Amino acid sequence: MTLKVDIYPHNMELTDRIRDYVTKKVAKLDRFLNDVDETRVDLDFQKSMRSPADRQVAQITLRGRGYILRTEERSDDLFAAVDAALEKMQRKIERYKGKRTRGRGDGVSAAEIAIPIAEGEEEEAEAQPIIARRKTFTLVPMDELEAIEQMSRLGHEDFFIFYNANTSAINVLYQRRDGSYGLIEPRMG
Repeated sequence: MTLKVDIYPHNMELTDRIRDYVTKKVAKLDRFLNDVDETRVDLDFQKSMRSPADRQVAQITLRGRGYILRTEERSDDLFAAVDAALEKMQRKIERYKGKRTRGRGDGVSAAEIAIPIAEGEEEEAEAQPIIARRKTFTLVPMDELEAIEQMSRLGHEDFFIFYNANTSAINVLYQRRDGSYGLIEPRMG
């Protein structure tokens, strides 16, 4: 089975040479993980970066049944950034496959570990907020421990939104300052 690779260029022109190189290299990831549903490669040229070594950005996202793996690398050469992102993705896949076979910890839910948050801790901004970016994504049913794993795999340090398979509701997982996790379980009022 050949992996279908979707390439999205930003602030740059996607030449045939770049498309062929990325497709050829990224398609080889199906050797490591054979249940990939979607493969997305975002290529970006960030002119505003101070260091020329950080201007070419390659981000690879693999989405499959119950997992999302993402890597991002920067370089002064686009091909080097793609190669570095691929190496990082291969290591991430190896870690993911190892975690799946070893098990998922002690079975305690994140809700039991989390310390409740007092209401009214939020601060209001004085200026009107501006939505600079909108993002859509597909929610995959998972439990709290899987959400913690996905959060760390994606490199999200602030929060992770997921569909809780145990409660059939959308939850927000976040990491607290002390390193523990909090779980927000919204209800309609």
